Amino acid sequence: MAEPYVRFDSVWKRFHRGEHHDTVRDAILSVGRRLTGRRRLAKDSDEFWAVRDVSFDVRPGETLGIIGGNGAGKSTILKLLTRIMRPNRGSLHVEGRVGALIEVSAGFHPDLTGRENIFLQGALMGMRNAMIQQKFDEIVEFSGIAEFLDTPVKRYSSGMNARLGFSIAAHLDPDVLIIDEVLAVGDFRFQQRAFGRLHELARSGRPVVVVSHQLDRIAQLCSKAMLLVRGQVHTAGTPEQCIGAYLASAGSGTEMERAPLAFVTPILEPGTPLSVGDPFAFSVQVASRRALPDDLIIGMRVRSLSETSSIFGTTLARQNIPIPHAVEFSIRGEFRANLIPGRYIVDAYAVDPRHANEVWASPGLPLRVIGDESRFGRAHLGGNLLVMTSADRENAAALRRH
Repeated sequence: MAEPYVRFDSVWKRFHRGEHHDTVRDAILSVGRRLTGRRRLAKDSDEFWAVRDVSFDVRPGETLGIIGGNGAGKSTILKLLTRIMRPNRGSLHVEGRVGALIEVSAGFHPDLTGRENIFLQGALMGMRNAMIQQKFDEIVEFSGIAEFLDTPVKRYSSGMNARLGFSIAAHLDPDVLIIDEVLAVGDFRFQQRAFGRLHELARSGRPVVVVSHQLDRIAQLCSKAMLLVRGQVHTAGTPEQCIGAYLASAGSGTEMERAPLAFVTPILEPGTPLSVGDPFAFSVQVASRRALPDDLIIGMRVRSLSETSSIFGTTLARQNIPIPHAVEFSIRGEFRANLIPGRYIVDAYAVDPRHANEVWASPGLPLRVIGDESRFGRAHLGGNLLVMTSADRENAAALRRH
């Protein structure tokens, strides 16, 4: 058998806005509209390319994370990978049996029990009855809904449906694994178990493609990444590079065109990764497009990949530093990585206080902190623990008396 892999080669996919008749029902309705004079005329502008000249490959042991805003083309790529759609141009090839964790509870029959839906869903995924029987106990145990197994799924909560659907999909043994936004199923405890299972599958040597808005999960799970913008590959490289470009692009567009300044050439010294407590510096060049208002807020911040709010930030105004009246200048921030081991983004930003919602950010640079992972939270404050018995306290008191 050939080695499993995924390959996209200059793939394009086109759609039509408005009416597009691909079923008998649509065609009948279209005839009715035509007879009543309500038919909408199609225009060339109604066509749009959801995916434009996209190329990538995923080999065994590689995990590709695809990120981007809504409408970037991520779901279209997954539908092409799972052969739900065909490209208009280019070619794609997936070698091996594909397992897709997409809409994990899709295909459940509401009047059937959880037990019956395990066999139905497994059959829809291409699992043989003997394989379903073999994995049945493992699926039920992982889902955590054993006591409701013989209850119709229409009485399940949405979380229970998601947990059962994920458990079935995650225990299929495919050659190639496709994952779409299923990293947040169920409650927090189940999410941790689900991510652990996905991490296990991804590290098993399979080619894996993941789409998710959970950037911290992409950073932890993937060996490489791709940022899509309007159907095209904007950035391809490490997860940190793509996530940094994605966060920077969040402030792009019309607001960036109106921005009085531009941030360019960010530099992180001495680089990444850093150990807990290590000093580091972040520098960025600033080019002003016009005279900067004196009340403009310019600052630097550190953000977690899993949160939109800043973990730490400071501004020129808070440190009583005036903004230079110069066309070009640079800002340098010196910090210490007193952070819990993890992955972060460092960037510079500017806010016009008269339009507080308009934030212009520099390209974000990835910052990885490594070290003792026995702590949790946001900041690293040491936190060494001490346990004392009553005898220990008596001995300590006796020592103090002497």
